[in-house]
Amino acid sequence: MKLICQNFAKALPLRGLLKVFLCYLLITCSTSFSAEDLSDIVRNPSIGNYKAYAEFKMAKYGSAKRIWEELAKDENAEALFNLGILAEDGLGEQKDMFKAEKLYTRSANAGSTKAQYRLGLIYSSGVLLPLDVNKARKFLSMAANAGDEDAVARLKVLTDEPGKLTLFDKAEKLSGMGKYQEAATLYNEILENSGNPKAMERLGWMYEQGRGVNRDLSRASYFFSQAADAGIADAQYAIGVMYQTGKGKNLDLKLAKFWLKKAAKQNHQRAKDLLKSLN
Repeated sequence: MKLICQNFAKALPLRGLLKVFLCYLLITCSTSFSAEDLSDIVRNPSIGNYKAYAEFKMAKYGSAKRIWEELAKDENAEALFNLGILAEDGLGEQKDMFKAEKLYTRSANAGSTKAQYRLGLIYSSGVLLPLDVNKARKFLSMAANAGDEDAVARLKVLTDEPGKLTLFDKAEKLSGMGKYQEAATLYNEILENSGNPKAMERLGWMYEQGRGVNRDLSRASYFFSQAADAGIADAQYAIGVMYQTGKGKNLDLKLAKFWLKKAAKQNHQRAKDLLKSLN
């Protein structure tokens, strides 16, 4: 498969996103990866994470897991975080919150602000894992020091009285408690009241992952698009990958690059790494 991909790529005068995408289609046309294919996929961690995310978007959780597990051998923060999601939600495997905790912790220590924030949210809610305010503060502080605005807000929530919590704070707390249906309802209420782009982004991820709602890439695409237009970098990255893979959006490599560049300009590391790898 690797040789076929290489020969096909050489046979066409293609560059950048299109060549990588065609190569990806060839590699993933089968239901499983050979050891050689997997080695080729993860040679560049940015491309490997992108391809695993594309598999995830198509609900091919087993394929995504194999790629992320290979990347995780080198303590790749993004791969570890995504393996944590699979374990927490029971996607392609049994739900195992303590396994998810270990994976999130490894990811957080490797520098993932997403993992740091998720751990802070879970520890401060005390449902999915035992309440531990000290750990919550530790991981939220790590994310806040790295510039994560959500973590800054969540740290403030730890000291605020319940009556002072905003609707978004309450929705985030419900998410940290694993009460995803209630969280989704509250995010929708927030949108009706204020059109908060952060709530749009959260709903995009929920529809993409099937957390508290039926998995629906078209709905995920709608909310990601709204949040991306409002300037949310994570949503811009998600939309870029949708255009790049043709999953959730019609395939459009120009728009893929447009949105990835938008996210990269906001210092979105995954977008920056992916653009660098694809050029």
